[in-house]
Amino acid sequence: MKKYTYSAKSSDNPGKWVIVDAKDQVLGRLATTIAARLRGKHSTLFTPHVNMGDGVVVINADKIVLTGRKMKQKKYYRHSGYIGGLKTITAEKLLEKQPEDLVRFAVKGMLPKNKLGRQIFKRLKVYSGEDHPHKAQKLEVLAV
Repeated sequence: MKKYTYSAKSSDNPGKWVIVDAKDQVLGRLATTIAARLRGKHSTLFTPHVNMGDGVVVINADKIVLTGRKMKQKKYYRHSGYIGGLKTITAEKLLEKQPEDLVRFAVKGMLPKNKLGRQIFKRLKVYSGEDHPHKAQKLEVLAV
């Protein structure tokens, strides 16, 4: 009897979509759940080199919670490419200006840093309010 390990193909992925309500959720704990779902680690067919995950829609990103003093102390950095072009913004200001980016940055840091990670990241959709244009995807509610 021949034994082998089954390696899933991308065509084996059913391509489901789930919706997550971020209201009163802790950012890091929510991001780990989302990253695992995007990656496909919840599936029995999980294969590290294949995109086997679900699409995730996050709503109410503006009502997310950070523990401790992270709102004032946590900083996000970006660089313009010019000398002295380092820009910083605190989590508190980022939550006011672009609350979706707070969730995106947290999830992106938990995904692989390669072509597959960039492909997986495209299946994450984040919205600050209740409204989203993904009604046609037949979203399943993901309890976090």
